[in-house]
Amino acid sequence: MEMDFQRLLLQVEQALNREEVQALAFLCKDLLEKDCSSVPTASQLFSLLMDQELLTPDQPYLLADLLCTIQRHSLMRELGLNNQLPTTSSLISPYRKLLYDLSENTTEDELREIKFLLVNILPRRKLEGNVTTLQVFLEMEKIDILSVIKLNIVESMFGSVCPMLKTRINQFKTKQGPVTQKTGVGLLRPRSSSACLPENQAVSMLPMRPVSCGLSASQPSTEVSTLNPADTSLDVRRVSDTADAVLSHRLGLLSTSGDNEAALSQGNHHVSSIPSRGHNKNFDPANRQRGNTTKEEVGEYAMTGRKRGYCLIINNYNFRNSPKPLNNREGTQVDESSLVSVFEWLGFETEIEPDCSREQLLSRVEELRSRDHSQMDCLVCCVLSHGLEGGVYGVDGLKVRVRELTEPFSGLECSSLRGKPKLFFIQACQGIKEQQPVFLQSDCPGADGSTITSSICTDAVVPRDSIPSDADFLLGMATVPHFASFRDISKGTWFIQSLCQNLINMVPSGYDLLSILTKVNNDVSSKSDNHGTRKQMPQPAYSLRKRLVFPIPKDPPPRLHEPEILA
Repeated sequence: MEMDFQRLLLQVEQALNREEVQALAFLCKDLLEKDCSSVPTASQLFSLLMDQELLTPDQPYLLADLLCTIQRHSLMRELGLNNQLPTTSSLISPYRKLLYDLSENTTEDELREIKFLLVNILPRRKLEGNVTTLQVFLEMEKIDILSVIKLNIVESMFGSVCPMLKTRINQFKTKQGPVTQKTGVGLLRPRSSSACLPENQAVSMLPMRPVSCGLSASQPSTEVSTLNPADTSLDVRRVSDTADAVLSHRLGLLSTSGDNEAALSQGNHHVSSIPSRGHNKNFDPANRQRGNTTKEEVGEYAMTGRKRGYCLIINNYNFRNSPKPLNNREGTQVDESSLVSVFEWLGFETEIEPDCSREQLLSRVEELRSRDHSQMDCLVCCVLSHGLEGGVYGVDGLKVRVRELTEPFSGLECSSLRGKPKLFFIQACQGIKEQQPVFLQSDCPGADGSTITSSICTDAVVPRDSIPSDADFLLGMATVPHFASFRDISKGTWFIQSLCQNLINMVPSGYDLLSILTKVNNDVSSKSDNHGTRKQMPQPAYSLRKRLVFPIPKDPPPRLHEPEILA
């Protein structure tokens, strides 16, 4: 399959000319987070995309989208890519597609007029005759006068040169909705209108994930209300006060001259009479830093598969046959029920494995690894057990290292999950230490084997060798150093119950998973026993490359038994 895909890419490269390769590189600029205009061949561009796992044999959607965007429909038909277009959201940003559309509809005469308008804004070498429209756009982006939130200059240019194309820019801005200065909301896929409205005050403690809500003028979001909705040129003036002035001067020349060629000659003759960029006081390091911040974006993992993924729940309750002094984990059934309800609500196919020995646990992980996950978006594995530093116990008292759970799903071992998020939630202690008798139980063996008078374990930090080195993993541990992992024997563990409740509360509002886990940290750290001496602090470790946002479920959220906050 890998070889067949390489042949397919080779066929695409052989069919494209240099201009089309440059167009593909331009469309992929945001995905690769760098200017790829100097990439000489399509194969090198494809290699960069494959290195980022944006293009794989299992997911050729980006290739089909790129060819469709540059109007190579016959090539798509020949290669059988017509049915590989993304069915929901495109990886290529609407902003990139807009600029490409503008370039394709700009004639040579119009491009010459655009270069004339920019002659005192861009270096003249960047405006020579062989420079294409896309290359002009790239140079404008480099000096921060063009971005998804800075379209006023290009809008003014096309308003004079080709009003029809200005209309397309206006349509894009209307469709994208208000865009915040910080993140450029329009680049993110729209979600339901409720995404801007936190359901309760607790959720509003965290910054909202940027979303395009399509709010009416009477209901602006607080993030957008600081901007002038009628004039986004405020952003451009902060970067360069002279850019608009120079453009206005050039527009005047174009509008008053009956011969554009004469205007171009006049403008070039007087080029030294207008201040250059180097003398503009607003091009200071502070302004450049602020401008670059607005352009930095974090992508999202695709959630467009036929199924969300598998959710495996290992629930070890019965430790009676363990040679180690490990008692039964009362209350873990509550956690199991909550996990099943929440992850099925999120679209996962849940599977429960009760009371696994070390061998059974590893065998179950291997079976899950060997499946075809190509139609899935991600993977979730929850382990509920007793634990010790760097691992968990099977019901036979044998240790399973955390790395033994994660390594089978690396990109090399499980190719159908390559580039997709793998989420592991571990409810277990990481050490032992004596404590006073309390109603709660600790998910670690006590020094004397007791659980009615349980022991607080010194939960050492997740050891370095247990954190997955491969990309796209998240490891949610219930504890950090010197804190125990507590389980209410009737209402479940603090960590799992808080995780489930916050997923229910925050997914419908569009929060990403790391924001949700931050809220879990805050909630769990606020809990304590009756004496206020026993605390817990979860800790996520991750190698995620993008924001992970679960689609908003259509069904109403499940109702959980809310754990009591002991204070």
